[in-house]
Amino acid sequence: MSLLLEQTHLPLVGPGRPARPRPLKRTLAAAVCVAAALSVSGLLAWGGLAWFDGIAGGVLIAAALAIAGAAAAGLVTLYRWMGSAEAERRRLELLVGASQALPGAMFVVAPEGALAYANSAFRQFVAGGLELAAPVPALRAQLLQDDDESIERFERLEQNAGQGVSAQAELRMRNGAGETVWRDVAVHPLPDLPGHALWLIDDVTARRQIEDIIREEQEKVVDFLEHAPIGFYSVDGEGRFLLVNQTLATWLETTPEELVAGDVRLHDVIADNIPADLPPHDPFGEGGQDIGEATFRGRRGRLFQVHISQSVVHEPGGPGDGVRTRSVVRDLTPQREWEKALERSEYRFQSFFEQAPVGIAVVDREGELKEYNPAFRAMIGAKTPAAEQADPLLGRPVAEIFDQGDRREMMTRMADAVRAQVAVVAPVDVRIAGQEGFVAALFISRMDDPAGGVSGLMLHFIDVTEQRNLALQFVQSQKMQAVGQLAGGVAHDFNNLLTAMIGFCDLMLLRHRPGEQSFADIMQIKQNANRAANLVRQLLAFSRRQTLQPRVINVTDVLSELSNLLRRLIGVGVELEIVHDRDLGLVKVDENQLEQVIINLVVNARDAMTDGGTVSIRTANETLTAAIRRGDDTMEPGDYVVIAVADTGHGIPAKIIDRIFDPFFTTKEVGAGTGLGLSTAYGILHQHGGFIAVESATASNRHGTTFRVYLPRYAGDAEVAGADGDTAAASDLTGAGTVLLVEDEDPVRLFSARALRSKGYRVLEARTGEAALELLEHQGDAIDLLITDVVMPRMDGPTLVARAREKLPEMRVMCMSGYAEEALSERIKQAGGIHFLSKPFTLKQLATKVKEVMASPPRT
Repeated sequence: MSLLLEQTHLPLVGPGRPARPRPLKRTLAAAVCVAAALSVSGLLAWGGLAWFDGIAGGVLIAAALAIAGAAAAGLVTLYRWMGSAEAERRRLELLVGASQALPGAMFVVAPEGALAYANSAFRQFVAGGLELAAPVPALRAQLLQDDDESIERFERLEQNAGQGVSAQAELRMRNGAGETVWRDVAVHPLPDLPGHALWLIDDVTARRQIEDIIREEQEKVVDFLEHAPIGFYSVDGEGRFLLVNQTLATWLETTPEELVAGDVRLHDVIADNIPADLPPHDPFGEGGQDIGEATFRGRRGRLFQVHISQSVVHEPGGPGDGVRTRSVVRDLTPQREWEKALERSEYRFQSFFEQAPVGIAVVDREGELKEYNPAFRAMIGAKTPAAEQADPLLGRPVAEIFDQGDRREMMTRMADAVRAQVAVVAPVDVRIAGQEGFVAALFISRMDDPAGGVSGLMLHFIDVTEQRNLALQFVQSQKMQAVGQLAGGVAHDFNNLLTAMIGFCDLMLLRHRPGEQSFADIMQIKQNANRAANLVRQLLAFSRRQTLQPRVINVTDVLSELSNLLRRLIGVGVELEIVHDRDLGLVKVDENQLEQVIINLVVNARDAMTDGGTVSIRTANETLTAAIRRGDDTMEPGDYVVIAVADTGHGIPAKIIDRIFDPFFTTKEVGAGTGLGLSTAYGILHQHGGFIAVESATASNRHGTTFRVYLPRYAGDAEVAGADGDTAAASDLTGAGTVLLVEDEDPVRLFSARALRSKGYRVLEARTGEAALELLEHQGDAIDLLITDVVMPRMDGPTLVARAREKLPEMRVMCMSGYAEEALSERIKQAGGIHFLSKPFTLKQLATKVKEVMASPPRT
């Protein structure tokens, strides 16, 4: 454009139309001169022809021709001048039209700062608010308003234009509608027109908006790459970092700038042993590998495992041998921690599943077994399959493991759980096929899949066999306790009745001799009374409420005295063998009760050998250095005397061996046994602080059964023990002295009084404790022996003894009772110096005991 302006020499001063140029005036003047010359030459030529003849005429004609030639030359020059001016006019119009067609604003500023020319785009941009003579500051104020940054840039453009230097800048402006737009403003000084400057304004708003969008997207991409949960880096062939994102730099406990600008190389952050020949850009230890794992070390020493995927780019002539990498790093620490946590969780669950004390089985919707634990396998009695064998239980219908009687109910319950009628089925007791006596509590729970459906069932089997047995034992114990309480409640009255029956039989036998018909009848009555007394004694023994009279004895002597009786009891088909240990210790027991225990064990051994055999009784000393569990009892450490009663019978089945000491439990046919023999022995031994244990084998090996009786060894002097145990009754049962007999039962009192009088004693009788105290008040000095019942109304025996000893502390005392509560028995023991006689007793036992007590020294 400046070239056109230079050729035309037409300044732009109007709104688009140029003024008439000076070269056109000169062209018109030249044309007038040419015309005048042609006229003059014509006149001279005519004059020369017409007026002159000869040389003068020729001169005129020559002059006319010269003038005409000059005029012709002027005409030619004029024609050329006129063609050049038209071309310039056309070029100027073309230039103006082109400036008007420009989409961007264009204007020319004169030296005075006024607008010399502006195209239509500029006029539209400023919306006609400026005159052509408006100064540039007014234009700046309108376009830029209060945007200081844009004003500063615009002023810099003005300075450049004044200095004759082209410049360009992008400014924020206000258009005619008051909107903020972006314009690219360029200023070019016009060299041929000093002080003039051409300003070009292009609309770059759309471009700037696109650039802003691109920049925002680029910032998002950069932010994503910098803070992505994975690391990025690029190194050259020397291992120098060319690029590192913020995530990887944070893992390495540094910054991207320190990695890129510093001397850190790739192998400096790798904690693994790097081979010497490994390329500096290879982190894996194997050349050519593009995926692998490595261990990175942070700046502060943090070690973490990473997974690296990278590709190598070769750029010939580039830095670092023209090699650079594109590497992506994933921190494996969370994954490794998650894997370890998952492994620990799986291990704990597997341990819980495998080592759970309850049976666990997983079945599918069809009820087929899919998985189970060892406890379940043990419950159903299945063997562990070999490693190379398929498990026969898997895929098997779980219903087959149930007992036939429980199978239908279990299938119904599992079907209800699958149909989602219930999420967890209430526990129910089930029996396992082939496992006799085994009972399990079954819990059925539904397993849901992620879609909300039912994938199968989980079955939990809890062994409740022992619990059920304990429940039965508890019920049995309560029953036995009730029987014991009943036995204790009736024992006193029943023994009083038996005492009277046996006693009066003895009195009648004094008047009837053997051979008389009445003698046999009386003996039958006495024998049946004795049987009833033994039955009551057994009831009290197994309930451990029997009143004992322990004394120090030698077990060898007891067995020697019992041997003849035992041989008669076992019969001719069974042999009896008794073997004693040397230096057998002494025991302090109730001799009668111990004899009953041995008799019961021998009789049971005889009954276990229906085809004959041998009953052996062996005694021995045994010392326990540690407590031993024997059934439900615990034997404390100490010295014991052991009596082992063994047979060669068929043995005791394992399923009932734990019940043989239960009262009323017997394997004999109805009417052949009471079931109190072993329970009585158990109760007697526990009252003495002893124990009983059983060992038995099946009939196939003919080892039979062995009962071991453990009695605490007596630690006192044998000579003292022998003196204490010497209770042999004298053959002469008569005696002398005054006896105060206190008994609330009239038949017992009458029998006892008659029996003692028949032996020579003076007897004072009292029905109650109060009456006895009155007798003691008046005749206390004359009374040698106080015999009182333990259980009496209003004032019991121990209370009477305490009251009597307040007045007569040296008085001999003997208590008699068929049963006494523990509290009364304890009070009798605490009082001390009291002799005891158990009911029922015979006339001979009463007389013997009274003579023994009367022969003892008075209480001191």
